Amino acid sequence: MRTVLFVCTGNTCRSPMAEAIARHAAQSGLVEGVDAGDMLFVSAGLAASDGMAASPEVAEVLARRGIDGFESRSLGLTPEMVEKADLVLTMTRGHLGGIQSMFGGDSEKISHVHLLDPNGDVYDPIGGGLDVYEATASQMEDVMPARLKEFLR
Repeated sequence: MRTVLFVCTGNTCRSPMAEAIARHAAQSGLVEGVDAGDMLFVSAGLAASDGMAASPEVAEVLARRGIDGFESRSLGLTPEMVEKADLVLTMTRGHLGGIQSMFGGDSEKISHVHLLDPNGDVYDPIGGGLDVYEATASQMEDVMPARLKEFLR
C-alpha cells in the first residue's frame, strides 16, 4: 500500500481537506493509473496538537462536493511519518521548508516532498467564511488529480 501524506500547520483545515479530496478523486477514478484500493491518504501538521477536531467548515465544504462522513483529528508531523510516506504534499513553501529543516536539508531524504500546488501556496482558510473554504477546496480540486498522477504513476 502506498501512502500520501498532506501537511499544513495545524492539521485542522487544509491538510485534512486535501486528504479527503485526494481520497475522493482516487476513488472516483479521476487519477488515471492510480488504484484507490492501493492508496492510504493521511494528513498531519507541523505545529499541530494531537486530537483537535477539524474546522466545521471543512466538513460542510466537503459535503457540498459529495464527500460525506468526514471526520478528522489533528496529528503532529514526525520525521518518521515523512520517511514512511511515498509522497508528501505540503500546502505552502513554508511547510516545505519546515520539513527540509527536520532533515537538515538532506535532499535525498526529502526527494518525495513537494508543494501540492506547483503554482504556489494553498491559502489558509482558518477564520474565514465558507466562501474562503470553498476557494481553498476549489484550488485543491484543480491541482489534485494531476499532482497525484504526476508522482504516483
